[in-house]
This record gives sequence, structure tokens and C-alpha cells, in this order.
Amino acid sequence: MATIKDIAKLAGVSPATVSRVLNYDPDLSVGIETKQKVFEAAEELNYTKHKKNTKTAKGKIMLVQWYDEVEELEDIYYLSIRLGIEKKAEELGLELIKRSLEELDHEQVDGILALGKFTKEQADSLVEMNANLLFVDFDALDLGYNSLVIDFYQSMSSVLNYLIQHDHQEIGIIAGEEYTRGSHELLEDKRLLIFKEMLAQKKLLNEAYILKSPFTVSSGYELMKQFLSQHPNDFPSAFFASSDALAVGALKAIQEVGLRVPEDISVIGFNDISVAKYVSPPLTTIKIHTEWMGELAVETILSIIHEQAPVARKITIATELIERASTR
Repeated sequence: MATIKDIAKLAGVSPATVSRVLNYDPDLSVGIETKQKVFEAAEELNYTKHKKNTKTAKGKIMLVQWYDEVEELEDIYYLSIRLGIEKKAEELGLELIKRSLEELDHEQVDGILALGKFTKEQADSLVEMNANLLFVDFDALDLGYNSLVIDFYQSMSSVLNYLIQHDHQEIGIIAGEEYTRGSHELLEDKRLLIFKEMLAQKKLLNEAYILKSPFTVSSGYELMKQFLSQHPNDFPSAFFASSDALAVGALKAIQEVGLRVPEDISVIGFNDISVAKYVSPPLTTIKIHTEWMGELAVETILSIIHEQAPVARKITIATELIERASTR
């Protein structure tokens, strides 16, 4: 695991700044560029695969991003996938053009990677631009489009089986709330749907322990703070959060009211972004191999470009539970 000093050296900032950025210190006044350097350095140093720069492929790929730079830093899950895409494109000698939904043009490219969540209309518009299209972290198979997604069912099975095996009978969730661009359609959190289904089957579901929040550290903090003020003596022994950002915010709120993690409340996150290792206590979480997911996205779009398939494909990748000190 890379140290704070390692990250500081690569990012060109002080160790104190790195520590405060990684812990989402709300009183830290540094610019977006500095935060981006720190998070990218942390992701790079914690990604251990070393590759040869073969540069065997040629071509031009467009990356359509759902998040902007500011939103990326609120929850660096998409930042990490993007870094994997950029590194693989560079390794293969591909030209990568990055665009937001708002600045799309009809520039000639060999294929499009669409990273994030999209409406049917947006998906249809992208495929009209280029039929060689792969959605990353968005299941568009029902729309007839190629997709690369996480296995949420396997992920949630790992979380709940782990907690129940460790004698947790009262389990809460901080589910994520997010909306599509433009039409502002609420996107369902599949982790919440599976959480409710699995715990209902085991007769362990308590609707009072279901919280919902935008995917940010500050939102997770405020929601948990409000919940604990309303339930000072009636809270679950464990909370699962749908992202590490939510988990970090919740962890801060729990500790702020004088409760201990994990002795009073265990906390499990989702994604295993680099930040998860540096908070106190280090976060138990579901690991998504995000940079590898980005690399796989590039390899898959090249396959789509070079081998015309008769039907759309969906690639589902597994996750793994990483046990650290935030659970008992």
C-alpha cells in the first residue's frame, strides 16, 4: 500500500494536504486541480499492474463521460475507471477523445465508450453517432446495446452473508440517489433492491434502517448525523453504504456523536477507491477492479470495432469483499 508521503511526492504537494484531501476535510481550501492530482496519484500508486507499452493498435476512440471534473472528485469511482481507459488507450497507441454529453459533436471516430448512466434517448443518440458503442457501468442490453457492468447480486450476497455470518441481525443501508442528465430521471440503486429482497427472505429487513442519499461524502455524513440524532439508542449494528464516499461520510458522523466503529456500528462501503485505505479505521468494502474495468472497456470496444457481432453483448464482472478494520 502506498504511503501518504508516496502520494505527496507524486502529486507535488505536502503530506498534510494529501491526508486532508483523502479524508475529505471540509475545511481544506485547495483547488480542483490539486485535489485531482492527489486522487489520481493515490489511484496510480495503489494500482500495481505494470504493462509494457506495446502500441500495437491504431485508431481513434471517443470517451463520453457522464460526470464532470468536480463530480468526479465527489466520488472517485468514475475517475478510477477513466484512468484505466486512458492508460490502456495510451498503451495501445489509440487516440482518445474525451467529451461530455453537453459537448458531443459528430467527429469521426472508430468507436465510442459511454461511461456512466444514460437515458434511452441519450443511448439512441449515441448509437446514431457510431454503431460501435459500449456502455460502461450502465446496463443497456434491454435497449439492444453493448454493456460492461458489475455483478450487483454477487456483490450484495457477499456483503450480507459476511455480516450475517458475523452475527449481525440488524443491518442498515445508505442507498445512493442519482439522476440522469437533462431529463433528471431518478435512477434506481440496484444494491438497494437486492438488499431488500435478500433481507426480506431472511426476515431481517427493517424499513426504518433504509436511508437514501446522493453519492457524496457530505451527503452520507449529513444523513447519518440526522439518523443518529433521531435514533440515539435504536440503530443497527452494521450499515452498508452503496459507495465508499457515502461510507466515509457515515463513518465520520458515527464517530462525531461518540459512537465507535466497529465496536458500536460496523460500516461496509462499495468500490474500494484508494481513499478507503486511508480513513480511520480503514474501510471494509466491496472491491471493484475499476482500472482493470477501464482497460477491459478499451479491449472490448476494439473487439466490437473489428468483429461485427449479430447481437449485443453484456459483460458482467465480479467483485470481492476486502475486510479491513471498520467491521467486527
